[in-house]
Amino acid sequence: MNFDFSEEALAIGEEAKRTLVRQDSLRGSRRVLDGLCPYDEPLWRLVAELGWTAVSLPEAYGGSDLSEEVLCMLAYELGRANAAIPFSSSVYFATMAIKIHGSVEQKQRLLPALGAGKAIGAFALAEGFEATCTGPFSVKVKGDLMSGTKWPVTDGTYAEFAIVAATDGSDDGICGLYLVDLNAPGVDRQRLVTLDPTRDHARIRFDGAHAERLGSVRMSAEDMRALIARAGVPLAFELLGGAQACLDMAVEYAKQRYAFGRPIGSFQAIKHKLADMYIAVELARSNAYFAAWALAGDPSKLTIAAASAQVCASTAFQLCAKENIQVHGGFGVTWEADCHLYLRRAKMLAALIGPSSDWKEHIVSELVRRPDLITG
Repeated sequence: MNFDFSEEALAIGEEAKRTLVRQDSLRGSRRVLDGLCPYDEPLWRLVAELGWTAVSLPEAYGGSDLSEEVLCMLAYELGRANAAIPFSSSVYFATMAIKIHGSVEQKQRLLPALGAGKAIGAFALAEGFEATCTGPFSVKVKGDLMSGTKWPVTDGTYAEFAIVAATDGSDDGICGLYLVDLNAPGVDRQRLVTLDPTRDHARIRFDGAHAERLGSVRMSAEDMRALIARAGVPLAFELLGGAQACLDMAVEYAKQRYAFGRPIGSFQAIKHKLADMYIAVELARSNAYFAAWALAGDPSKLTIAAASAQVCASTAFQLCAKENIQVHGGFGVTWEADCHLYLRRAKMLAALIGPSSDWKEHIVSELVRRPDLITG
């Protein structure tokens, strides 16, 4: 079975790579890290002008109506470039949630602005770093008023609105997604100090904030996981791109850095580190490609494929980011080296859609429930 991408998707990915190199995305990340701007605004404007923010939207909403595999390729290159922009929050999560579950009126009102990059959306799921993103949720909606706290909310400090997962006060564990204007009364936002300042994270308190239900569907934990899985596929590609960048950096440094008259890449200890990184990246790549295939053609395997891709890609990125520093030696822990930018990103992206243990448990439970997933 061939899981490779189309020539169109691969060509768009290559062009995205060249664009991000010309834009010097790492310089933009350092500007954000130094506190000079909330995110890389020039890069965000360029990404919007190139249509990346609208790549998978229907033409009726100003989009390119391309396949989601193109979005995965863009995510891969943005991860490799360590781009400091709110792409994942606004495009993978907010835009996708509205496209799938929003009413016609909500789509007409919100999707064109999101696709043009004129509005930034956040997706408020978590209620703590260790909390599952599928519920139950303590944030509640009574009537059309929301109360409770969500954190960490990626890009929540400067987003115009958030899609918030909350319960309606019933005892059946069913939740819903609600649109909340983050500049309206009843909303208090506090920026969190995290390991990776190049990606904004906020604690958002709702105290009687007006909440508009997204569409009309109440969602079970399984419905929520299915939605997160769809967004988790491009996120896995972003993680994979970061892991690949770390591997490339380590290999290049190992070929150029000499010790005792030889390149350090010739030493067995360094070879083993690079081999471990390569294996982790390729394992993550195979799982990410399978998840993209399931996203396009086999929804019955999507949640487990996305979970596997998320776990493998997150593990690979964290391993490669750590070992990249080790290969660089003393230079790897300096501010001037780019290694720490990727380590920061690896740690924070790993927590974006809940703890890895939750996704591992889902994989095991699905394999027990559906042995056909193993046999084909």
